[in-house]
Amino acid sequence: MTTDSAKTARFHSIDILRGAVMVLMAIDHVRVYSGLPAGGATPGIFFTRWVTHFCAPVFVFLAGTSAFLYGSRLADPRALSRFLLTRGLLLVVLELTLIRFSWTFNVDYASFTLAGVIWMLGWSMVLLAALVHFSPKTVGIVGIAVMAFQQLFQLLGSALPPSLGTAWHFLYPNSAPQPESIAILYVIVPWVGVMAAGYGFGALLQREDAERRRLCLRIGLGATAAFLAAGTAMVLTHDVEPGAPPALFRLLNQGKYPPTQLFLLMTLGPAIALLPLAERARGWFADVLATFGRVPLFYYLLHLPLIHAAALVVNRLREGSAHQEWYASAPFARVPPEHQWSLMLLYLVFAACVAVLYPACRWYANEKATRPRGWMRFI
Repeated sequence: MTTDSAKTARFHSIDILRGAVMVLMAIDHVRVYSGLPAGGATPGIFFTRWVTHFCAPVFVFLAGTSAFLYGSRLADPRALSRFLLTRGLLLVVLELTLIRFSWTFNVDYASFTLAGVIWMLGWSMVLLAALVHFSPKTVGIVGIAVMAFQQLFQLLGSALPPSLGTAWHFLYPNSAPQPESIAILYVIVPWVGVMAAGYGFGALLQREDAERRRLCLRIGLGATAAFLAAGTAMVLTHDVEPGAPPALFRLLNQGKYPPTQLFLLMTLGPAIALLPLAERARGWFADVLATFGRVPLFYYLLHLPLIHAAALVVNRLREGSAHQEWYASAPFARVPPEHQWSLMLLYLVFAACVAVLYPACRWYANEKATRPRGWMRFI
């Protein structure tokens, strides 16, 4: 494989994998508006939630990888740092304004504001902007250390005075009272470590084809095996309370807020192992995923108001009322149990929304590739 074709395969595989998790993410966000719980006793509800656990870790990891590859083209760490700083702050602003409105369709920011996944991505990029002045290997090691020793941030936060400990919640949960003005869904640690590890991983993607694929399989399958070994040991050694879910559910139900070490091994391991397969993926389905993966922020900004509007239409047809009040603090929706959707309806709305999103994303991806404008680098 020539150098140019190898680069194309690497970027294509990242786009496909990123597009796949963007599509899976829509399932979870439709679930929010459906009122179905985040997991449950039935396999259908449990795995509807579980499969979307891959979204945030894989997307954050690949954001770091993409930053490395973009920096390789720039060949100027200061220019990369400026880009990450600017884009990171833009993401924070979008989270607090447009994205917050898309979730809730109201402007009552005083009563509810969210520090969500885009907030976390933004601040992680701001911190990565400082790290990119070091070697990719150093950045990767720092990222792995942050993920592995994340609980140290809890100890540090708990040792601070209460006022500082409250602010520390934006980094990592601790024993101090939580901030009252904002709901913190995604903390910065260990997610910034995931992004930094992805940045370091980007250097491995510049290896020769055979070595690159071998490394992806070793890292990915090794992480997956570590999760299975440690997770199974925990399931077998912990007492089982009456009415506890099956062992498989307990193994897969790892903590996400913040993501534990086992959660990250469970999600990042298979994703990394799949990269060599994604390089070889061809056909219309791969092209659809790659299209979504090339314009992830554009997709994100469109999919939330689309899903929210679709939920209001569905409620109107089913209930005779849109019930916008159920979503005043989305993603913490308050749909009464008797009004929750069926899984079939959830997946039907999901498929319809993705179908609507595709032509818009294809148009924007073509515009970005053929008639790029300066601001398109950030969206």
